Amino acid sequence: MYALADCNNFFASCERVFRPELNGKPVIVLSNNDGCAVARSNEAKALGIKMGDPYFKIRDIVERNGVAVFSGNFPLYGDMSRRVQEVLRSFAPSVEQYSIDEAFLDLSGMDNIDFDAYAKRISATCLKWTAIPVSVGIAPTKTLAKIASKLCKQYPKLQGGCYLHRPKDIEKVLRKFPVGDVWGIGRRSLKKMEQMGVRSAWDYVQLSETTVRKLFFQPGFHTWKELQGIPCIEFEDLVEPKQSICVSRSFAHEIEAMPELCEQVANFAESAVQKLRRQHSLALEMVVFASTNRFKESAPQTSAGICVPFIDATADHRTLVLAAVDTCRKLWRPGFGYKRAGVIITKIVQEADFVRSLWEDDGAVQRESRLSQSIDSITKAFGPGAIRFGAQGDGIVKAARDHQSPHYTTRWEDLPKVRV
Repeated sequence: MYALADCNNFFASCERVFRPELNGKPVIVLSNNDGCAVARSNEAKALGIKMGDPYFKIRDIVERNGVAVFSGNFPLYGDMSRRVQEVLRSFAPSVEQYSIDEAFLDLSGMDNIDFDAYAKRISATCLKWTAIPVSVGIAPTKTLAKIASKLCKQYPKLQGGCYLHRPKDIEKVLRKFPVGDVWGIGRRSLKKMEQMGVRSAWDYVQLSETTVRKLFFQPGFHTWKELQGIPCIEFEDLVEPKQSICVSRSFAHEIEAMPELCEQVANFAESAVQKLRRQHSLALEMVVFASTNRFKESAPQTSAGICVPFIDATADHRTLVLAAVDTCRKLWRPGFGYKRAGVIITKIVQEADFVRSLWEDDGAVQRESRLSQSIDSITKAFGPGAIRFGAQGDGIVKAARDHQSPHYTTRWEDLPKVRV
């Protein structure tokens, strides 16, 4: 058996944890630069606010209905996600974190258990210990478990937990479940299915194996089998290292001065290095890019990127940050207002697998390693930005965050204060 724990309206729920007066009221969370709605409470959805709606288009709805608006507070969301994951690990020996708000639990070997009660217990414990509402679906396959978790959101009477296993129940659910909402069904596959008259998940199950293999290939075949209760998608409790790491932002206002742009790129590079080091990897290549506002047609336009190869793979903070700054200086052009920039680390290799050159200076490598380890230790103890290179300036990314909530759990000065 597999369980899928899915946090309900996660970003909005995180904001409500420290603002309980917002429970039952419409809440939305905006993307970077306060551009679009990326999370909505059920009350906000009922008002007609859709995922990805630009904020300027829904401002009237927001003001007319008293919708609480928040800028994305990703340090808070990441920390709340970690807390939920810790609760989930107390219920299963293996947990696969699928995304910031979803995780699979491997329940193999857990016999003589009332899985329906177990799902409800997991949901209730997450709510009690973290204040985050979580929908838990349990089923014989990962795909059916995801469908079961969606049922929890549709039917409050399930009390946050659903055990989907009896063939007649599975058939009843699949007959009403849109095939486009099935995990693993992409846009191209959905277009083919619509042409074939396949509307529900049950319609898909009724296709022949030959048809599925021919039109939807191996991934589609696995989904087809999983909907029948036959496990085909393996459980992965170890997170695979990323093959590329990108950190980029759109700025609140166009940047026309090279030093200011370089500061932003330095901050992006430092953030990328932290992610690289957390997965114990090294970089052989990095790309730095910057572009103007393409929506401002009257302004001069440019978009450029430069690839920087490294002779020896590295995860050294100083090496990568300074390389990013030097590259930014090369691609910057006077007379342009840059609206977006970023850093992409590519050609990533695992530290344990990389064989260094015989001609490499061991002393220099050890010094770089000690410096980077010291930066890691200080950052872990005091938080991001506690120590930074001069090229990073004040360490603040110039993005619009007019509605950001405090970093309640990740910054000492933002801890709630209670007077009694």
